[in-house]
Amino acid sequence: MDEITECIRYTADVVCIRGGEVLLIERGWPPHQGRLALPGGHVDPGETSRAAAARELLEETGVRVAEDALVLVGVYDTPDRDPRGRYVTAAYSAVVPEGTTATAGDDAAAVRWVRIDGPGSGLAFDHASILADALTSLYGETGI
Repeated sequence: MDEITECIRYTADVVCIRGGEVLLIERGWPPHQGRLALPGGHVDPGETSRAAAARELLEETGVRVAEDALVLVGVYDTPDRDPRGRYVTAAYSAVVPEGTTATAGDDAAAVRWVRIDGPGSGLAFDHASILADALTSLYGETGI
């Protein structure tokens, strides 16, 4: 029997909530260049997914949150969730104070605070599902 080797990449994403808005980035690179997505990226060697989530949020948006303020939403590992190959992400949520500002950096072409009921299914990757799961865990089935 032939052995199949698949490289699995490990990432972390953040659902950052401010009042009734979620922080999204406009992707600066393929895949999904120009589409809105949650801030996130690769977990570096020796780093936890929680540390990576806090780092990526800061690098891409300028928003700083403490690692212990991040709440695990879930692990997303559907084999075809990313066209580049097998990516497994740990998604976290964070609630930041009203007045928190964001600035695009790193891989983000732009950042936007969007009403949490606004982005819908137009988000890159499976980020609409991650957002929905985060909102359910934060606010229950009925929303805010």
